[in-house]
Amino acid sequence: MNIVLIGYRGTGKSVVGELLAARLRMPCIGMDAEIVKKAGMSIPQIVDKFGWPKFRDMESEKARELAGLDNIIIDTGGGVIERPENVEALKTNSRIFWLKASVDAIASRIQSGMERPALTLGKTFTEEVAEILEQRIPKYKSAAQYAIDTDDLTPEQVTDRIIKIIPSGLFNLTG
Repeated sequence: MNIVLIGYRGTGKSVVGELLAARLRMPCIGMDAEIVKKAGMSIPQIVDKFGWPKFRDMESEKARELAGLDNIIIDTGGGVIERPENVEALKTNSRIFWLKASVDAIASRIQSGMERPALTLGKTFTEEVAEILEQRIPKYKSAAQYAIDTDDLTPEQVTDRIIKIIPSGLFNLTG
């Protein structure tokens, strides 16, 4: 059984994934980092060279690959829910946690980290976050088995909540 973290950029998926990995003694695999490693270029470079559809194809391939593994934590990219087949693959052997945050919280957390290309044209950063988040919320909600609002929680508190939710018998916590 795997733990999958979904949510928009800046909701804490990577930090919480690493904290869970340490606490549960399970590896944490970042989907975006794996795609970057395999492609040998950054996500903006992938998108500039091949476009968003190619990146999404790479993301789908990685979702299928990781869904076939067991006893891992998967830190997904924010857009993994854009393709239903990704969600279906990840649901086969996982508990899916949606880390939620408000537009203001997300914008304040990620505005300085512009390592991702824009998803919309002609919008301010905050307008883009609001627009994309509004489009994705129903998809996150549909994909997730659990939702945790991270606005007023530290990553450690989010980690504690996830650990309290998961039945310990589902995971092989050896090591």
